[in-house]
Amino acid sequence: MLNQHPPRLDRKICGRNDRWRFPRESYLEDLLGLAQLSRATGLDNENEMKIIDRLHIPQLQKILTGSIPKKPTQGLVADVILDCMGFKWELHQPQLFNSATLTKLYIFALSQKDTDPLKELEKLLRAESPRKFKKKAPVKKINISLKINDPLVTKTAFATALKNLYCKEAEVHKDDVLGVLASAHILQFPSLFKKCVFLMKDGISPCTIQTYYLAACKYKEELLIKACEKWLEMNLVPLIGKQIYLRTIPQELLQKVLKSQRLFTFSEFDLLKTTLYWVYLQLNLKVQTIPIYETVLEFFNSFPKKCPFLERELGQKFLPAFLPLRLHGITKAKDLEDIKHINFFPETWLVRILANHYHALESGGDMFHVKDLSTQGIRFGLLINQENKIYSEMIGVYGFFFEIKGVKHGTSSYNFYMQTLKIETEGNPIFVTFAFFFPVS
Repeated sequence: MLNQHPPRLDRKICGRNDRWRFPRESYLEDLLGLAQLSRATGLDNENEMKIIDRLHIPQLQKILTGSIPKKPTQGLVADVILDCMGFKWELHQPQLFNSATLTKLYIFALSQKDTDPLKELEKLLRAESPRKFKKKAPVKKINISLKINDPLVTKTAFATALKNLYCKEAEVHKDDVLGVLASAHILQFPSLFKKCVFLMKDGISPCTIQTYYLAACKYKEELLIKACEKWLEMNLVPLIGKQIYLRTIPQELLQKVLKSQRLFTFSEFDLLKTTLYWVYLQLNLKVQTIPIYETVLEFFNSFPKKCPFLERELGQKFLPAFLPLRLHGITKAKDLEDIKHINFFPETWLVRILANHYHALESGGDMFHVKDLSTQGIRFGLLINQENKIYSEMIGVYGFFFEIKGVKHGTSSYNFYMQTLKIETEGNPIFVTFAFFFPVS
């Protein structure tokens, strides 16, 4: 058997000093060695920053913020100057370490000095009690610079982010939240970033849904992405579908929502109208108000009849948005006539819709073509005002009649009932009731 020896120390030369190190020892406890290594090997800025990136910055921040006493900054001279966005921002060393980006820049700046200013930083790293800092010599000002190419970052938002380095609890105004979020991302300031995300979740509206969703995708913030999707699932048809902000919905987000099983709509035809409005607004950018439905129909009818809109080169990019729609759930004769004469859908789609209706009527209302309730079930919805304690609506499908009823209980919950109505030639109608209870917050 081979003798197994414990790992031995390898000799590495860093600058003018010889040091004993393990082969994969990090620079966390030897920042002075990092500076000497950088000067001795003549590494360029980019390579040095790669070395600094290998530092355990979160651990380093924890050590620094835990070791440095939190002195009041009022009246104290700033010891760090940040050159960014055409301004010079005066910062104090203890608060600087709340940002991982500024921490890296600070260490990098120290590594460029001809002297050994990192000795001061090593003292901070090894500090055990605040009394060691009582007689500490004043630290010379260190200049650092940061280039920002993110268009979301404004000077006001960046100033707000730097201000929050000094706050125990993040303070952000909702009007600046998008820029502050971008600034927090660049600064790698987690607590501020989370605060912005929660503010944006609560501030989703027709005028902010686009910018919030795109920012969430840009910074890969899944919590905010899901919040935008959930909000649009409930408000696409009843709220934003009636406003000009419908134009701002990205197609990717719209397609996700149209595929969702939680999507709310009054009927399948209302969902189709909303999607048609969205396409109309994409193609008519000068329109600043929601037109009437007849205007939308007239627009699509204006194209030559030889080819339906979705098969044209102009309309093919919108095709994925219509694939999730449950067009077989549109049963009213007038609505079917609109679909037929709008010259929008391929002929194969129209034949399939009409054929499904024919077979369902021939079978006494049984919809044999519906195989998956979660993706093919016909959807109906009702909007209940808080003033109403009871609200109901009647719907009919293939000669069957249903009633959807909502009964309010207290201030935060409703009982919802779906009742099938069978009309007899004699006597009173017979109701068969299915009850569902949904708490509403």
